[in-house]
Amino acid sequence: MAANMYRVGDYVYFENSSSNPYLIRRIEELNKTANGNVEAKVVCLFRRRDISANLNTLADSNARDFEEESKQPSTSEPQKHQLKHRELFLSRQFESLPATHIRGKCNVTLLNETDVLTGYLEREDCFFYSLVFDPVQKTLLADQGEIRVGSKYQAEIPDKLAEVELDSRVQEKLETKVWDPDNQLKDPQIDQFLVVARAVGTFARALDCSSSIRQPSLHMSAAAASRDITLFHAMDTLQKNGYDLAKAMSTLVPQGGPVLCRDEMEEWSASEAMLFEEALEKYGKDFNDIRQDFLPWKSLASVVQFYYMWKTTDRYIQQKRLKAAEADSKLKQVYIPTYTKPNPNQIMAPGNKPGINGATGYQKGLSCESCHTAQSQQWYAWGPPNMQCRLCASCWIYWKKYGGLKTPTQLEGATRTGSDAAPRGHMTRQEVQGMSPFTSSAGRAKLLAKNRQTFILQTTKLTRIARRVCQDILQSRRAARRPYASINSNAVKAECMIRLPKAAKSAMKNRTIPRPSLINIVKELAIQAPLKLKAPRGAPTPINRNQVNQPRSASALLGKRPFDNAGGHSFSTNGRPFASGMRAANQSVIKRQKVSQGDAPNPVVFVATKDTRALRKHLTQAEMRRAARKPHLPVRVKLPAPPRPLPVPILPSSTSEPIVLED
Repeated sequence: MAANMYRVGDYVYFENSSSNPYLIRRIEELNKTANGNVEAKVVCLFRRRDISANLNTLADSNARDFEEESKQPSTSEPQKHQLKHRELFLSRQFESLPATHIRGKCNVTLLNETDVLTGYLEREDCFFYSLVFDPVQKTLLADQGEIRVGSKYQAEIPDKLAEVELDSRVQEKLETKVWDPDNQLKDPQIDQFLVVARAVGTFARALDCSSSIRQPSLHMSAAAASRDITLFHAMDTLQKNGYDLAKAMSTLVPQGGPVLCRDEMEEWSASEAMLFEEALEKYGKDFNDIRQDFLPWKSLASVVQFYYMWKTTDRYIQQKRLKAAEADSKLKQVYIPTYTKPNPNQIMAPGNKPGINGATGYQKGLSCESCHTAQSQQWYAWGPPNMQCRLCASCWIYWKKYGGLKTPTQLEGATRTGSDAAPRGHMTRQEVQGMSPFTSSAGRAKLLAKNRQTFILQTTKLTRIARRVCQDILQSRRAARRPYASINSNAVKAECMIRLPKAAKSAMKNRTIPRPSLINIVKELAIQAPLKLKAPRGAPTPINRNQVNQPRSASALLGKRPFDNAGGHSFSTNGRPFASGMRAANQSVIKRQKVSQGDAPNPVVFVATKDTRALRKHLTQAEMRRAARKPHLPVRVKLPAPPRPLPVPILPSSTSEPIVLED
């Protein structure tokens, strides 16, 4: 009876799927719905299988630090594997679930430095947590605060002075005196001055426009002026003026008008107070989260000060009474009978009623995927039907409670003995999840696409020989210029096997071409064509000089480079006519694969200068192609000789005698 009675604060198992592990939740409230059913408002706890690979790595690092600090005894690999199933992550996410889905109780505790991790493996239904998971921000944070030790947090207590020894410290530097009880004023005089300070505060609120809107009545203004902030200001004024009432009066009412003192209770508007109450209901006394999510324009000191002032108001007392009345009306506990229905994944005997999820038709002789036993009173289908995986009764209960198998399997990076599997220790978590029987094909493709990395194809020795032997068939230069076109590798292999014995008799000539490194090439190109930092404003320079005033065609929108016709002849981008080996725009085009921006490498861009564009005009089309295919080789440009200047003819004068001008 007590085992089936569930109360507020219990950690319980919830079942949301017949094949998935149980959900672990903490009951916060038990509410009765209109149709008579009971719903449980619960706090969500997450397993390692519910968080990402990056957060799992962070959790592993936190676990290693805990083992080093607490000096845990050494554990074996199976124990480390099972300890990951006992670790949970607390969250502040709430949800409502029907109470009929409860399948039992469990125990969840905050991990302490004195705990021994292997002790959790010896007890059934025991879990621990040390980190808090935020499902929205996808972060893991420590739940328990650290003890702050040091001179920054604790005061350094000096040694006790002797009876005849005097204190040589300067008291003014150690503390500030704010009130002297041995002053010359009497208590009635001080009370009269405080009444005057309240009256000045009430008058100051009447003159202030914002205060008259918040406290429209005289009683509200007088009540606000009687708060502690006014009394503190009045007593501070007396202390600063040497307890001289005349000077203190003039300080209360200076030349500009009466002094107005407000605390956080007056500074906050009604809407801000409602937001604070809503945040307090959600987060409790976690003032950092209250400020971050609800009141970011307020300082943390302002939020804390408002909380303690808000607790002195009637609003707080009313809410406290309402919560007490709601708690009395809610359910304290609920009785849930033991769930006895058969699981759909249960593999039935041949004469019994078949189960769901393809439980029938399993081959005889299959062992348990976890403990590899071949004998069990009951078997359960695990994974998709086409894999025909199954678990024994004890491993099935372990899977439902702890969300994993007792021993590491192929899906978790372990090597199984036998011919049915290869080691997958090098696989990432996304690839392992992609192979998981509980991942759909669409989700598997999405997981694998997230972990795409650069790969390198390394040629074999036979491939390099085939390039030389079958040059007329392979045409490596043409294939390099058209990497999207397929190569008939079978024909190359067949021809290579025929020619290779003949070619082996004659020694092959290997030409070693010294090539500079890529760094030197980039430096030389950068010196020849420096990159312009700022592009001139105005109309962009067209790619083709024949497309200056022409609209963009449809082919340009599809990523192709169009060639325009001028006078019936095709022209390339440099304005020269096409040769026989170049393709015109109206010819058939092999569709090229577009590379996404995320997979493309970072480009190195060289901006052509005026001098380099002038040099291009002196290159032939063959030289341009050769320079594009072999950018590491220097380009030799034969510049034409500059035109000789024409001699200036000297015109003979009509007379050799000087010209004389007379007035």
